[in-house]
Amino acid sequence: MPNQANLETNIIKMNDNKSVDLSTEDLHVWYGENEAIKGVSLEFEENKITSLIGPSGCGKSTYLRSLNRMNDEIESAKVTGKIMYKGIDVNASNVDVYEMRKNIGMVFQRPNPFSKSIYDNITFALKRHGIKDKNTLDEAVETSLKQAALWDQVKDQLNKSALALSGGQQQRLCIARAIALKPDILLLDEPASALDPISTSQVEETLLQLKEEYSIVIVTHNMQQASRISDYTAFFYVGNVIEYDETRKVFTRPKIQATEDYVSGHFG
Repeated sequence: MPNQANLETNIIKMNDNKSVDLSTEDLHVWYGENEAIKGVSLEFEENKITSLIGPSGCGKSTYLRSLNRMNDEIESAKVTGKIMYKGIDVNASNVDVYEMRKNIGMVFQRPNPFSKSIYDNITFALKRHGIKDKNTLDEAVETSLKQAALWDQVKDQLNKSALALSGGQQQRLCIARAIALKPDILLLDEPASALDPISTSQVEETLLQLKEEYSIVIVTHNMQQASRISDYTAFFYVGNVIEYDETRKVFTRPKIQATEDYVSGHFG
């Protein structure tokens, strides 16, 4: 296990020719007196998959949830620093959180479809945002289910309960539900941790296809998954990011011993 005294918070910048969709600047998150995130500054490149890895309790899920202010729902949480999306600090008090989440969608660890039909799961948020035209809703359902690689499996049973789908199908439905609003960014918190290997592979294939249209940030405990699907990897430890680079470099030529120990399975 690395010596905490040797850890440094990295401020990571993409090269000037990279297009950045989302970034954080000196982001801190507290739960009461406990500082869970300790001044993390990262930039996420457009149309790439970035994996957040690290041992349990290191802050990676807390950081992910901060990116679209899900921590607002936790009474003891306090967040400081900037979360920049297209030049706007979404952590500012005057930001409409619900409008912001149209652009920064989220999929959680366990599939959580609504107890409604497949069709109603996809259209629920669209209707809440005032979209009533049936042709528009039908098109959104078909498009998002195709993007989530689920359309061919469910197109003839859209009125079927989403709860009747398999676990892997439910998770892809949740991805489809998130992208129905056409966000720019998709956040995923261990989306395959509750799935079998075949369903995991299907979710991974879906994400690789989706990055052509979305910027994706994913928390994963699965080192093989991170190495398979992500373009960049950030290694979190005790609330800091201690290494952030192209995934192939993090897994084959890490700059910090703690990173090498973690990705090789020597701790964590």
